[in-house]
Amino acid sequence: MGNGYWALSVGFHTLPQKTPHSLIPMMKLRMAFVQHLIDLQDVGGMSDIEVGGDTIRIGALVTQSDLIDHAELAAAAPILREAALQIADPQVRYMGTVGGNVANGDPGNDMPGLMQCLDASFTVVGPEGTREIPAREFFEAAYMTAREDNEVLTSITFPKPSGGYAYEKQKRKIGDYATAAAAVQIVKEGGTCKSASIAMTNLSDTPIFSEAAGAALVGTSVDDTALDAAVAAMLGDIDPTEDNRGPVAFKNHVAGVILRRAIARAWSRA
Repeated sequence: MGNGYWALSVGFHTLPQKTPHSLIPMMKLRMAFVQHLIDLQDVGGMSDIEVGGDTIRIGALVTQSDLIDHAELAAAAPILREAALQIADPQVRYMGTVGGNVANGDPGNDMPGLMQCLDASFTVVGPEGTREIPAREFFEAAYMTAREDNEVLTSITFPKPSGGYAYEKQKRKIGDYATAAAAVQIVKEGGTCKSASIAMTNLSDTPIFSEAAGAALVGTSVDDTALDAAVAAMLGDIDPTEDNRGPVAFKNHVAGVILRRAIARAWSRA
């Protein structure tokens, strides 16, 4: 990465990319101005998937298609495959990387919320060394993250998940961003919910991990009362805005429907 650090020292208008499928639309809309792009595809060690006893590590250059095709990963963390299959279309999935999906800070991307649900940590490397940034602290605003301009996100690590899972997404058409999406992991013990992790996508200027929504399920049999409480908690945490996907009231309604579906399916798998 030595030459990469030197290139990044050019300044703010330099951006490391492998497959800039979020960046190109931003440049077309004049939301991003980049004079230099650095191709990372030949950097070693950033395309590996490691499934350990307790943790999983995914290199930043692993593609969405890699997530789908990796049998060991699909068995260890099936929510990743379920989410990746709902991203855009096969052409994008063959080229789009997991690291790029999170590093750009696009609030409509699928992986940021999912990584918050999984309590992932992002490894970033720069001239000052290596840092670990929790996914739940990484996203600061739309397209703004805790990664410095001269740092490269190299890998993602998270505890091997257990229990039931679901990734539910509502979108207008194939290839579109979500109107609302929910990532849920639930652990069941003795007929009640032992733990729950819930995050939603494209309903604020960052992905939303709702500790309160998960807590509303713990100790319950995930009945209608618990579902209502979890949805109410999430609706209190999100902050959707009106756009071409609909008004705020519609987005809140869709968020509730999608979250209920995700919780119910995760519970059925727990």
